[in-house]
Amino acid sequence: MTVSEHGARTQRPAPRRAAGLGGRIVVITRPVGTAAALARRVRALGGVPLLLPGLALRGITDVDAARAGLRAALADEMIVFTSPAAVRHAVALLPLRTTARVLAVGQGTARALRRHGIAEPLAPRQQDSEGLLDLPELQSLHGRRVALIGAPGGRGVLREQLAARGAQLRELHVYQRVPPRLNARHVQALLQLPVTAQVLLSSSEALCNLQQRLPAPAWKRLCAASAVVSSERLAGAARAAGFRRTRVAVSAVSADLLAEAIAAA
Repeated sequence: MTVSEHGARTQRPAPRRAAGLGGRIVVITRPVGTAAALARRVRALGGVPLLLPGLALRGITDVDAARAGLRAALADEMIVFTSPAAVRHAVALLPLRTTARVLAVGQGTARALRRHGIAEPLAPRQQDSEGLLDLPELQSLHGRRVALIGAPGGRGVLREQLAARGAQLRELHVYQRVPPRLNARHVQALLQLPVTAQVLLSSSEALCNLQQRLPAPAWKRLCAASAVVSSERLAGAARAAGFRRTRVAVSAVSADLLAEAIAAA
């Protein structure tokens, strides 16, 4: 309660509440062991995180060969890291000491590189393979030695385009993506999932794994929720898989996915 200049008592305006998730369940499909920070952000924004990993990450089988390959890659002219996991697993093999121009597919990968001594990694504004390929530095690569560091599988867009642009391409796998182990606890949580839930998706491979490995009733319940995806391409894949409601975030970065989830709440 406040007093106006005329002596009249007026009601103080209620403070505006910060935008948040309003108690909604947010399904996090990030790989096993990588979702803790995102889950904390969900809780801080008033949401309830539900961990449903769509992938698991494993180190490469032949460590000696991978280490030798990375040593050679660090001597190339350009190095492209495809994910934060690629950075993390590469560092486990060797320190990232190089004079090469280092590029990252997204800002999350660039942050991981900076944490491990790469002062100025180059990352595109559009945080995907197509955005990276639009960079001026990658338009003409004839004869240049380029290392592509990541995991087997994926769409292969970077591999194909870098080679097509004339790069002497070295593709190095420092980790592997495998399907997750889902159990009865995951299924039971999904069978109780409300339609107001938000599902954060940033990987078509994770989407495919979940569709293949979840029982039909659990998958149907998941698809009744709203999917928050990291690209238009993934939105199309989500709709084809059964999601009726999709929203496209600016990027796969956690802050962008959560901003879109809040906008939909």
